Amino acid sequence: MEKTKILFVTQDITPFMKDSPMGLISRFLPQSVQERGREIRTFMPRFGCINERRNQLHEVIRLSGMNLIIDDTDHSLIIKVASIQQARMQIYFIDNEDYFHRKFVYRDKNNVFFEDNDERAIFYARGVLETVKKLGWSPDIVHCHGWMSALTPLYVRKVYYENPLFAASKVITSVYDDDFIEPFHTEMYTKLKNEGIALKDLKHFKKADYVSLMKSAIDMSKGIIIGSEQINPELSDYIEKSGKLVLPYQDLDHYIPIYNEFYEQVLKS
Repeated sequence: MEKTKILFVTQDITPFMKDSPMGLISRFLPQSVQERGREIRTFMPRFGCINERRNQLHEVIRLSGMNLIIDDTDHSLIIKVASIQQARMQIYFIDNEDYFHRKFVYRDKNNVFFEDNDERAIFYARGVLETVKKLGWSPDIVHCHGWMSALTPLYVRKVYYENPLFAASKVITSVYDDDFIEPFHTEMYTKLKNEGIALKDLKHFKKADYVSLMKSAIDMSKGIIIGSEQINPELSDYIEKSGKLVLPYQDLDHYIPIYNEFYEQVLKS
């Protein structure tokens, strides 16, 4: 019997960033899935604050070298990997000089939200899926963590759906307390439209912000996991009314077996 394959798309993994609930889940959940006999691939952005030498990142030449066009501009896709030895787990990093070499993550040194965070999220989602295509690896589940991964469900369902690698993939989105009040660039709607996404699938992006981004991810997902004790109240109401499979918040000491059971529920749905 073929192994279940789970793709993890996250914006934070311990120990590469400072410890956070999302980072800890993204570190230990894939390990537990792998130890249960499933195949995994785990991705995160190669933010500039990640020390490549200390974490022993190295470029994968056979996966790098592609250009992704965003808003009529070419951006080179670089893939790097690092291993978490004690977990026997490899992490893939999406890298690009324009988007991820700055030393700050989402805001500059003056705490100003980066104007190109919309393009960074677009590049990250496409970069992950293009790399999975190059690997020739077909995920049964795509599990997204954090707002920077939240365009992935839209791309899986509306751009890559004709690719046989993703045709049967079921998406799960974990919603955390990582919200912010700043809007994305006013042209985000146009940039996504130019990606070949139908207008009806961009209804939330007329006003592009954190809530609209996450509502889109919820719409395009088969299952939703509440990853934090408190999440944005508008999203909480939206999830409750969505009709999706929903897993309520789980304590970090006990979540792993419950998440694995939820995977089975989603696969059977």
